[in-house]
Amino acid sequence: MVRHKGFKRARLMKGSPTGSNRPEQDDKKTDARDPKLVIDEEGSIIGYVQESGPSAGKPGSSGTDGGYEAEIKMSDEERELKEDTNISQDFDRLKRQLEERVGLNKSFDVVFREMVFGGQKTGIFYYNGFAKDTVLTDILTRLSYAGESHREGEAGKYEKRSTRRDDAPETDAQKDERGGPEKLNVIELFDHALIPHIQVKKTRDLKEAVDNVMMGGTAFFFEGENEAVLVDAKNFPVRSTEEPDLERVVRGSRDGFVETLLTNVTLVRRRLRDPRLKLEITQVGNRTQTDVCIGYIQDICDMDLVESVRDKIKSVNVDGLPLAEKQLEEAIIGKGWNPYPMVRYSERPDVVAAHMLEGHMVVFVDTSPSVMILPTTFFHHVQHAEEYRQTPLVGSYLRWVRFMGIAASLFLLPLWFLIVTSPQLKPAGLDFIGPQETAKIPLILQFLIAELGIDLMRMAAVHTPTPLATAMGLVAAILIGDIAVKTGLFVNEVIMYLAVAAVGTFATPSYELSLANRLARLVLLVSAAIFKVPGLVIASTLLIAMLAMQRSYNTPYLWPFLPFNGKAMYDIMVRRPFLSMRTRMSLTKTKDSTRQPQS
Repeated sequence: MVRHKGFKRARLMKGSPTGSNRPEQDDKKTDARDPKLVIDEEGSIIGYVQESGPSAGKPGSSGTDGGYEAEIKMSDEERELKEDTNISQDFDRLKRQLEERVGLNKSFDVVFREMVFGGQKTGIFYYNGFAKDTVLTDILTRLSYAGESHREGEAGKYEKRSTRRDDAPETDAQKDERGGPEKLNVIELFDHALIPHIQVKKTRDLKEAVDNVMMGGTAFFFEGENEAVLVDAKNFPVRSTEEPDLERVVRGSRDGFVETLLTNVTLVRRRLRDPRLKLEITQVGNRTQTDVCIGYIQDICDMDLVESVRDKIKSVNVDGLPLAEKQLEEAIIGKGWNPYPMVRYSERPDVVAAHMLEGHMVVFVDTSPSVMILPTTFFHHVQHAEEYRQTPLVGSYLRWVRFMGIAASLFLLPLWFLIVTSPQLKPAGLDFIGPQETAKIPLILQFLIAELGIDLMRMAAVHTPTPLATAMGLVAAILIGDIAVKTGLFVNEVIMYLAVAAVGTFATPSYELSLANRLARLVLLVSAAIFKVPGLVIASTLLIAMLAMQRSYNTPYLWPFLPFNGKAMYDIMVRRPFLSMRTRMSLTKTKDSTRQPQS
């Protein structure tokens, strides 16, 4: 086999293990003016510097007479290795291809192990952290017993395919190509007889093999063959399916999504045993190759919506999605600076299954425990699974309490501030509303400081270890609730109303909606402080108008309030009994709108 001189030096400069095993006579043939590698900041070979002059190759030479004449070039073999997408039959060349593509012999977790099974030299290519030891051990155990006798016994069954017709005479060239009547197709033998695994496929494309291994699989290469066998034996680090913290229920299932895509899909499959449930997977990100799966029920979901989301996901051209579903949402929704969420996130498989039966589609992103549900409206973000785990009357009561808490989180502080600063607006019988004592800081500054203090405590609680979180909460409550009032910085009523608004914020089922409402509350409060009644009215009107004009995949955000739909609005306000809900909502434009078909 002929080795290229430029690449030989590349391997020696890299410190490849194979470089030290070269014959000494090859080194003697190397000229002193051989090119030196040029490596960029990322460690990639971009060319070489050609030495020239009488002092070429001597250390310490400088000047025009004995210096270096720089000439950046790309060796032919490097260019060929990067452009070649076929699997090489020669293992030396194959390993050089893997060195160029995935950093074999440079990254410690990239493994290419060479073994011999039944006289066939085999290369096992995998990433050490992804390989499933038990499955691969079983495969290797079976392959270890595959001797020559087994190969000869299976030869008649798995003969190498030939392009000639059965009734046509075989030419000498075809006999040489086939290797005789007993020549065994190694790929067929290993695929059909020797590898005991359920997820196996063959490929001739090196990129496909590398992508499969980067996703956790294992590739088996065979010397003398330009085809590989891919075994899907993955072992991802994964936590247990625990109940999500943001969507807890008193009574109900305790499993939740995790960071592994296949586990999340299986949790939904367990609840929707419908053959028309479709799950389409694709990859997003030129570098991360993140798995993204869209799910829908074919005869319920609007296929125009599915086609639109599918096209937008495929059109995303970025380096990667390290933050998973949130970055994908911004890429396919494009809401800009709008703080209100256009999709709903859920970590509960029962909630996702219920929405899919309503005609929604969902998007799973690997490495994320949250699943996107779309299309959604404002009122989808204020519903909780607990309402459907109780009786209809109790569920309706809980829903109304939650609605009042969300309304209080938005409008309670601006209204109280307006009444206190404009006594003429105070209704009769409410003379007790308002601070009995004055503080050293204006009311509007008290509200703003307290709001920032609550956000600061929330962030501190997230970053505080669990054993210290309770102590941190007690210290913050004493500082803000007691000492701040005694020193005259705050008024008692400011702390009380702010606490009520904070409770309403925390009672909002959607964390994204609660953050957006908090920003809206600050805008309303500042507008009431500066422009009094006109400011609050105009700011509230603009807020509702902004939400009414928002659309997510042609879905009005305030539906069924704007545009008004009486029947759907009744379903929003009242949790009806299960058997009385005979049709699906018209928002999702479902093909099959009947929940309980008549037999």
